[in-house]
Amino acid sequence: MRRSFKFLLRPTAKQAAALAACLEDHRQLYNAALEHRRTAYRTAGVTVRYGDQSGELKHIRGDDPDGQGRWSFSSQQATLRRLDRAFRAFFDRVKAGRTPGFPRFKGRGWFDTVEWPKDGDGCRWNSQPERPTAYVRLQGIGHVRVHQHRPAKGQVKTISVKREGSRWYLVLSCDGVPADPFPATGVAVGVDLGVASLATTSDGRYLVNPRRLAASADRLAEAQRALARKRRGSRRRRKAVAQVAALHAKVRRQRLDCAHKAALALVARYDMIVHEDLRIANMTRSASGTIDRPGRNVTAKAGLNRSILDAGWGGVPDGPRAQG
Repeated sequence: MRRSFKFLLRPTAKQAAALAACLEDHRQLYNAALEHRRTAYRTAGVTVRYGDQSGELKHIRGDDPDGQGRWSFSSQQATLRRLDRAFRAFFDRVKAGRTPGFPRFKGRGWFDTVEWPKDGDGCRWNSQPERPTAYVRLQGIGHVRVHQHRPAKGQVKTISVKREGSRWYLVLSCDGVPADPFPATGVAVGVDLGVASLATTSDGRYLVNPRRLAASADRLAEAQRALARKRRGSRRRRKAVAQVAALHAKVRRQRLDCAHKAALALVARYDMIVHEDLRIANMTRSASGTIDRPGRNVTAKAGLNRSILDAGWGGVPDGPRAQG
């Protein structure tokens, strides 16, 4: 089976600056490629594809050796393929009659991942095996220390670096990871997701909803009030933004940890898990309405929406063969 392993990176100050520069150059490459496609179609009716843009990478790197030329050619191809996937998804939505959502330019803070599609091509996992600590080598950045809290199994296929707030993470996508199934229990169960309890099973068991956002509401409110007092564009405002983001990131990690532990408890006990096919986006849609047709019970609905999202229904992984 294929699995991903996520580890915290421990870059030096110089390496952190290089990682940020790498991410920024890939963001600019993505935006330039998007502008190229838009302009070509708008002015000449020409459709530009991935192969066309990948063929121009050599000239782009040659004209900018201290910028785009510093990074792995394969990682830049992966960024162009990312844009190509966005366009293919756009056309698929058009054909299906759904809201299209044309690919957008990526602003700062909206592009947080760089991928190296092959281990050994511009990157190398466990680049210094003689050391007791794991390292990953990234072209243009160097050997970055990795906080490897568990072994990475299987064969590493792709390597990604992701920024979350002020932290950097390494994501390894591995093939050939041996499966470790639980012993069969012969028991099936139905699960009802809720707010008072995270989940209620058909045999009368309850999973506690820890309400992570509610537990951190006071600290979040204080941090957001401090942010509102800061002058836009100031250094103190940037620090306040980072503090609010760090609090939200902690709530997200706590919620995801709870979801995985709940899912593990269920799949270890039951062979088949059946749950509702909930449309969470529809259930949490705002009830405020419009000026002409204002909504009703807006405050109560907002509180319900907040509780549903705090429960993290969408982050609970499905059990084996789970069907809605």
